[in-house]
Amino acid sequence: MTDSGSILTFILVSFCLSIILIMKKDSLPAQMKRYLALLAIVMVSLSFVLILISFFGAGK
Repeated sequence: MTDSGSILTFILVSFCLSIILIMKKDSLPAQMKRYLALLAIVMVSLSFVLILISFFGAGK
């Protein structure tokens, strides 16, 4: 994991997408809301994995 800038950008984008979906949940169509929610869950889960890998890799 040498490119920490890309990882940080991905983490910020995934959390911002989740926040936007939570704030705008009433104005999204139901079909689109389902797919965007699944995408946000996958992105946030991957972000947590990347955060853990960065923490464990920082001790080296």
